[in-house]
Amino acid sequence: MVENWKFQEPANLAVFASKEIAFHVDWICYVCHHATDGAWEFHPQRGISQPSEIAVVALKTIIEMDPSVAELWDLPLGWCAWRTDKLTPWQRMKM
Repeated sequence: MVENWKFQEPANLAVFASKEIAFHVDWICYVCHHATDGAWEFHPQRGISQPSEIAVVALKTIIEMDPSVAELWDLPLGWCAWRTDKLTPWQRMKM
């Protein structure tokens, strides 16, 4: 289990991730937190994935793969976050 869980959602929440991320081929560059249903999406540097390229994983799996995503625990509904590389801080913006 991830230490110091701050997300309002449970650790086993199903989230959407690019298969490239789910299978450790690429890193997380873009995160969406949907206003309509509270869903989370995680995308690689190349951009938003097509539906056929999406995998469903647990939120805790995403955090275990990339602990920096835990910084987004308070990302409001209807907002997104991105970064230009793995080492830069997350930027946030209302969608």
